[in-house]
Amino acid sequence: MSLELKVFGRDGKETGEVISLDEGVFGIEPSESSVYLDVKSLLAARRQGTHKVKGRGEVRGGGRKPYKQKGTGGARRGSERSPLLVGGGSIFGPMPRDYKIKINKKVKSLARRSVLSAKLKDNEILVVEDFTFDEIKTKYFLSFIRDFGLISVKTLFLTMGKNEVLFKSDVDDHECIDKSIAN
Repeated sequence: MSLELKVFGRDGKETGEVISLDEGVFGIEPSESSVYLDVKSLLAARRQGTHKVKGRGEVRGGGRKPYKQKGTGGARRGSERSPLLVGGGSIFGPMPRDYKIKINKKVKSLARRSVLSAKLKDNEILVVEDFTFDEIKTKYFLSFIRDFGLISVKTLFLTMGKNEVLFKSDVDDHECIDKSIAN
C-alpha cells in the first residue's frame, strides 16, 4: 500500500500532482477497540442528562405528623409525603447527571489515526486542489459532488480553514467541517 494520493481538480479530473502522507497517521494498523471507545465517549457526551423527579424532601406538604404515633392501629407515619403514600416523593428516581466518559488523549489520537488509516486502505480519501466557490450556491456544490460520484454517498469535507461559502452551499446529506487534523 502506498502512502501517496493523487490530487484532483474541482472538475473531478487528476491534476498530475501526488502528495505523500505521514506514515505515523495513515500507515498504522487500525485499532477497533480505540475507535469503539472514542465513538462511545462522543455519543455519551451528547446525552443531556437533565431528567429529574422530586424526592420526599422536595414535594409540597408534609410538615407535620399526620396522626399520633400510637393507639390508631395503623402504621407509624412521620410525614404525608412518604414515598409509600399517594402524593409522596419518589424513591431512587432519576437525578441530573453528566454522562461523559473520559478517555485518554493517546487513545483518542489512536482512534482518529485508525479511522484515517482504514479510510486510506479502502481508497475512500480524495484530495481536491482548489475547493472554493465564488458565491454561495448549492448548484455549484451539487455539480462538484456529482463530478466525483458522491451524490448518494455520505461524505465528510475537511478544509484547512473556515470556508463560509462552502459551508452555506452544503447539501443536507453531506457534512462540512472546517478543522484541520493536527493531532
